[in-house]
Amino acid sequence: MNKKIGILSAGGDCPGINATIRGVGKTAIVEYGMEVIGILDGFSGLIYNDYLPLEEKMLSGILNLGGTILGTSREKPFKKKDNDPIADKPLLIKQNYDKLGLDALVCIGGNGTQKTAGQLAQLGLHVVGIPKTIDNDVWGTDVTFGFDTAVQIASEAIDRLHSTANSHKRVMVIEVMGHKAGWLALYSGMASGGDVILIPELEYDLDRVNEVLLNRSKKGKPYSIVVVAEGIEVPDGRRAGEYIAQSIQESTRLETRETVLGYIQRGGSPSPMDRILSTRLGSYAADLIHREEFGMMAAIRDNQAVAVPLSEVGGKTRLVPEDHYLITEGRKMGVFFGSPAS
Repeated sequence: MNKKIGILSAGGDCPGINATIRGVGKTAIVEYGMEVIGILDGFSGLIYNDYLPLEEKMLSGILNLGGTILGTSREKPFKKKDNDPIADKPLLIKQNYDKLGLDALVCIGGNGTQKTAGQLAQLGLHVVGIPKTIDNDVWGTDVTFGFDTAVQIASEAIDRLHSTANSHKRVMVIEVMGHKAGWLALYSGMASGGDVILIPELEYDLDRVNEVLLNRSKKGKPYSIVVVAEGIEVPDGRRAGEYIAQSIQESTRLETRETVLGYIQRGGSPSPMDRILSTRLGSYAADLIHREEFGMMAAIRDNQAVAVPLSEVGGKTRLVPEDHYLITEGRKMGVFFGSPAS
């Protein structure tokens, strides 16, 4: 009997979701003869039974399309809220899963989505997760789709700020995304010639940062580029970029400007590498369903597609190690990461 599977995308949008939907759907339909339906607006679609059939022709032309044709939401069914009209959302999800006659559910999303997917697996649903986030911080995989695109977008923006910084002899502070993990700041900062890179995983000494910038000015270097992850520690209520820029200006008297890249990092068409990665992960997820290897997340390790138990993924974050090769090599080249190497 042919399997019937559902696909949903949850959490923030990210370049490559549509390519992943295509990878799952086409492999499921063409290779395995499965019936595929799209769950709309993340886990909300399973709560309100909102879905649409996905035929193969509907999956054409979406490989390079940004966003998600299924929509998304930040619904967290296991998180109870006061005065919520639905008392038991996980139970309702399971009931609708059974009513739809699903043999498996593919959950495309970041850390929160994979945690929810693991919890649904514990309720008895046949779940396969696929990791996505521009932050590249999902535990269990070497890389997530969306990251390469975001690095390209952030790097291009920083490249453009070089010329403005040089023309006006300014310090330019660029804030990029990354609440807990600094992968995007590290990679885009190194790719675009950042002079100072601040990430959540490394403590920073603002006095030392100011000293580095003043020394650069005294050596005749007319401008500096400071790349900051949004999740670095700052006083309550302050944006990271705003705080760092204001502190530099006040302490050094160097003219300083702040730029927050924001949601532009998450939008638009995925890069070719992200399209390939999305396709690989999507197709592999369909393989896992065919082999009935449920409760797993499709991941990439050492450039190989592997299955990682969802029970091991939830509640963990993949952080930048202090001895990461880019940090080591950057320090050799004079890049300052907030404090000297310990």
